[in-house]
Amino acid sequence: MTVPTGPANPAGPVGAADPAGAAGTAGTCGGHRRLRVDAERNRAALLDAAREVFAEQGLEAPLEEIALRAGVGIATLYRRFPNRGQLVAAALVGNFAQYAEAAERALAAPDPWAGFAGFIERICELQAADRGLSDLLSMALPGDERIEQLRRLANDRVVELIERTKAAGRLREDFAGEDILLLLVAHAAVVDVTRQDAPDARRRFVALMLDAFQRQDEAALPAPPTSAQMKRAMLRLAGERGCGKHT
Repeated sequence: MTVPTGPANPAGPVGAADPAGAAGTAGTCGGHRRLRVDAERNRAALLDAAREVFAEQGLEAPLEEIALRAGVGIATLYRRFPNRGQLVAAALVGNFAQYAEAAERALAAPDPWAGFAGFIERICELQAADRGLSDLLSMALPGDERIEQLRRLANDRVVELIERTKAAGRLREDFAGEDILLLLVAHAAVVDVTRQDAPDARRRFVALMLDAFQRQDEAALPAPPTSAQMKRAMLRLAGERGCGKHT
């Protein structure tokens, strides 16, 4: 009988590890991890750049500028955010939450008028500091539930704030929630026109509006716009800013 001097199975015993195959699998997994890390890094860079550019230029800012500041190509931006509205929502949802927080703090104020006036001053400050948020406060993003849920939460608090201030006899009876949106639209225009030459002019405008909002025994105001009318205006503005539902 001849005893074999080498392994009977040159490929090795069944179940033995294949170093080359293991290395290949590990390399593939490592490559996938690197891709995920790169993708998350790109996403974070895009969101940081978007917040910066939108704050400076508003929601109509060129997406190419955002990609450039993020250090990625425009194709990468569109892979992460297929349309402007998605990028706006992802970048500004945290900033928009400050609107709801301001209403909550106003309701917690012991004095109803101080709470209401503080709320108006705060949201106007937010507007003046961030053009992107200024746009978002006066438009609707029906394609993003996070933003609209925050808006509904804030609006519910604002309605309660208005009724509380009226009950205290400090807010005119014909004041409506839609008047706050009218204020934001007008304040945005004042800020835009006077930002460089008279940056404190907006504060005077807000003070004038607060004075007008207080209870007065004067002739009634013209009827406010309806909620449906203002919703259409907000949707139209979203479309004009490139953030419509299908853009």
